[in-house]
Amino acid sequence: MERKYLTIKQAATMLGVTPLTLRNWDKKGHLTAYRHPANNYRVYRLDQIELYLRKMENSKEKTRARKVDIHAI
Repeated sequence: MERKYLTIKQAATMLGVTPLTLRNWDKKGHLTAYRHPANNYRVYRLDQIELYLRKMENSKEKTRARKVDIHAI
């Protein structure tokens, strides 16, 4: 099975963040970047980006479920 790779710009667009954010996540170990063998640029596997998106969506849903609506009387 052939793996699809995305450039840092494509991955950032999918995740709704900047390429700088992806570089920081890579340094912190949140999302691993691979290196293109010809030019050493960062590339990201499509399946890992999709998995990370699902994790982000699940954490948002959990956060919404915990919020309590308080009205002042």
